[in-house]
Order: sequence, then structure tokens, then C-alpha cells
Amino acid sequence: MSFSSDLKEELSRIENLANKEAIRYELFGYIISSNIEEKKDKIIFSTESEYNINRFARLLSNNGIEDYDISFQGKIFTIKCPIVRVELNELSFENKKNVIRGIYLGSGSINNPENKYHLEMGLKNQEYADLAIKYLGECNIKSNLIKKNNEYTIYLKDSDEISKFLALLGANKSVLKFEEIRVQRDMNNKVNRLVNCETANMNKTMNAAIEQIEIISKLKKNGKFEKLDDTLKEIANLRLENPSATLTELGKMLKTPIGKSGVNYRLKKVIEMGKNIDDNKK
Repeated sequence: MSFSSDLKEELSRIENLANKEAIRYELFGYIISSNIEEKKDKIIFSTESEYNINRFARLLSNNGIEDYDISFQGKIFTIKCPIVRVELNELSFENKKNVIRGIYLGSGSINNPENKYHLEMGLKNQEYADLAIKYLGECNIKSNLIKKNNEYTIYLKDSDEISKFLALLGANKSVLKFEEIRVQRDMNNKVNRLVNCETANMNKTMNAAIEQIEIISKLKKNGKFEKLDDTLKEIANLRLENPSATLTELGKMLKTPIGKSGVNYRLKKVIEMGKNIDDNKK
């Protein structure tokens, strides 16, 4: 199964159904999600997750609502029941978590974290969206809201916030999986950056060596090479003989070895002289 479906299954299996207050507010979260339709005196909830539809049915039953029907067509489970009203009082931290869990189970989705960090939940209207944003903030989770075609979507793109969100919902297995994937992604990104950096440095070194060889060859062609002092001649000849050597390696090859900065200084002096040569003059 996908990370998203595994998460829905884990949340649907949370054993808090004996807590009447908790399940009332989780049911409220489902009801204010954008995936709930209201038709006449009925509400309709649809999902591809059998675990999720069973969770919703058990929430209804434990809230004393037995008049519901479940149907299945293609890959979609649908449940119909009378319109449910839940009165909101001043909620505890735990019950704010229950509301958020219900919203996510009702209309939430998460991308495979191996590819992209993105989690979102849809809300019925601006009032409920503002309420969800408020609860998330009070649970120390930063989120964003976007409105498009009269649809309100709360989304999280920061991996830290998504990890905190999963922990808030009580999805402990999913948190561990998410963190495992995140560590691997971070490691891969660091390796890629190092490889790219090393490649860039190699290209820079190679291009510099090509320029040095071209100028040293020009100096020899124009008879100016012999006018260089012995230290510059020595490093120039070493560069011609060792085109792929690094500056450090060239420094170790000298009769009197010097460091990278010393080699760089001497080669710069050679290049400066070569650039001042007029190819038309001997």
C-alpha cells in the first residue's frame, strides 16, 4: 500500500472509541471536511479505504446513530446517514487533536515523502478552515490555507511540520516511517551536493589546467619561455608534463616542495606573462 493509505489505516485503528467525548469531536472533524456532502436530510461520506469507512461507521454507532447505510461501487465505499450536529464548546488540547484527526480522515491526503513533502486537508467553508488553522496553531503546527473555486485547502509543505502533524494525530508508525524516509532523503541530497560540488571543482581545476597549458605552450612558441626565472620554468614544465595534477600534487613534485598557494602564485605569474604576449611578435 501507499504511505497515504497506510496512514489512513493506522489512524482508523486508533483505539479510543470508548471515549464518548473524543469520538464526538472526531466525528465533528469528519463532518466539516470537504469530503462530506449534504443532500436533503442526509450526509454522504465516500472513501477508497475500507478501514476509514468502518471508522466513520463506528463513530456514528458510538454516538448513538444507527440509521446509516454503507454501499460499495468500484473502489469507492459510501456511507449515508442523517445529518449530524455537534455543539462546540471550549475544547481541550486533546479534543482539538480529535477534531484535526477527523478532518484528516475525512478529506486529508499526503504525498509519498520519498518524492515530495506535501500534506493537505479540505474544509467545507472559510469558517471551518479558519477553525482548523486555529487549532493547528494552538497545537504548535504551522500551516497554510488556499482557496480555489470555493474550496478551502489547508496544506503543509515543511517536513518538520508534517512530522509534528503525524505525531499529533497519534500515527506513531507513520511518524517513524516518515522520519526514516526523511533521513534517507537528506543523506541522498547531501551526497548529491557533495558530488556536484566535487564535479564543479574538478571542472574548474581542469579548465584552469587547460588555460595554463595553452599559455605555457604559447610562451615556448614565442620564445619567451626562456626569459622566465628558473622557479617559473620548473612549475611550467611540471604542468605540461602533468596536465591532470592538482596544485598540491604539483607542489610536491618540485625540487623544493611548496604548498598549494605557492604553486598557484607561480602559475599565475606565468599566465600573466603569457597573456601579455602579442602573437604577431617574436
